Amino acid sequence: MPSSVMKKKVLLMGKSGSGKTSMRSIIFANYIARDTRRLGATIDVEHSHVRFLGNLVLNLWDCGGQDTFMENYFTSQRDNIFRNVEVLIYVFDVESRELEKDMHYYQSCLEAILQNSPDAKVFCLVHKMDLVQEDQRDLIFKEREEDLRRLSRPLDCACFRTSIWDETLYKAWSSIVYQLIPNVQQLESNLRNFAQIIEADEVLLFERATFLVISHYQCKEQRDIHRFEKISNIIKQFKLSCSKLAASFQSMEVRNSNFAAFIDIFTSNTYVMVVMSDPSIPSAATLINIRNARKHFEKLERVDGPKHSLLMR
Repeated sequence: MPSSVMKKKVLLMGKSGSGKTSMRSIIFANYIARDTRRLGATIDVEHSHVRFLGNLVLNLWDCGGQDTFMENYFTSQRDNIFRNVEVLIYVFDVESRELEKDMHYYQSCLEAILQNSPDAKVFCLVHKMDLVQEDQRDLIFKEREEDLRRLSRPLDCACFRTSIWDETLYKAWSSIVYQLIPNVQQLESNLRNFAQIIEADEVLLFERATFLVISHYQCKEQRDIHRFEKISNIIKQFKLSCSKLAASFQSMEVRNSNFAAFIDIFTSNTYVMVVMSDPSIPSAATLINIRNARKHFEKLERVDGPKHSLLMR
């Protein structure tokens, strides 16, 4: 790979059957939830390189969770597995009957991370939440989160509830990938300037292949706090439907009496969504503004790109 490429090692771990490979396949391999049933168990470690935003490559290690493999990770393969890790993602099956063993393996992972990659970020996904009664989900997740935070000390861990059947999977993975983008603050600053220049209510930036939200700016409060993940899920499914018909998704405009939303290809690695509520601004003007901003944001995506900003006029 060229020297300008920035590789980040991501460990995906958890007991066998916890759902690691299913979520990886949905996010990165364009599976839909029902198709993951045909996936077999991961044997040892499956490596995949996922190009993300051009120069950023996620070196994803999907580690099989059978007991034999887990024991090997902490003994003979310890240095190889846990060295140079940027992110550890540990997946727990919320309905596991071996919670004590799950926690033991998780703590063993943390000890190895502290020894080999002390600066790694840790994420815990409490998975298969769709199997829990709806009125019990908040309570069960809160209890599990408190236990995991306590066990993780002195490391910090961010916990998410997830299911392959709803938008929670996109919320968790968007948050994880956000931590890996090297120039994310510069990206957000320029997105804010862009939104203010074109008088948008909200602007979202999606990674092109996964449709994970990587940056956003809003000028007005919105009622639905899960709207980003819902949009990711809906558009990703629509893109997959288009591909089955040998068609490619490029852009979309949704308009009613209250707002207009535009989703369009932005850079070679992103889509943008612009939400406008001012009826006096014609669609053509917004689309021209999106087109005119493309070249600037292309430069920002390059890790070694220039550090100038999109300035207010």
